[in-house]
Amino acid sequence: MLRRLVAGLGALALVAEAAVLVLVHVVLGRATASQSMSVAGSDPNVMSKATYGLGVAMGAFLLLNAVLLAVTALRDRPPGRAARVVLVAAAVTHGVLGALAVGLVGWGAFAATTALFCLIVLTLTLYAEHDLTAPSAPQEGLRPTNP
Repeated sequence: MLRRLVAGLGALALVAEAAVLVLVHVVLGRATASQSMSVAGSDPNVMSKATYGLGVAMGAFLLLNAVLLAVTALRDRPPGRAARVVLVAAAVTHGVLGALAVGLVGWGAFAATTALFCLIVLTLTLYAEHDLTAPSAPQEGLRPTNP
């Protein structure tokens, strides 16, 4: 029950984060285009289109992770190997962004990014494929000892 709740909350939080990041990139792209901003003489149109493209790519990546967490919660089974790789990449990204957010944006952004990091990692650990409490089978070559 707890692991389904954590995965569902993670999916909802990732959808909200995707929406916010896409909105921020749309605003930044429009500001770049309307003010003809350039960095080191680069074309303002290229910069605004790159900002839009980055917003779409980030939003799509976050929505993919939200779908993977939602499917995990609905099926109540661990994610597959490819899904785990994508979720671990998202967790690492959130960890790095959380560390950068402290200095660049502030503690509020750090708390939000770290909360998402924790939801993703907690989902991955709660849905671990091997139950660590179950006794493992004796390995080949080793004989069980009788007391």
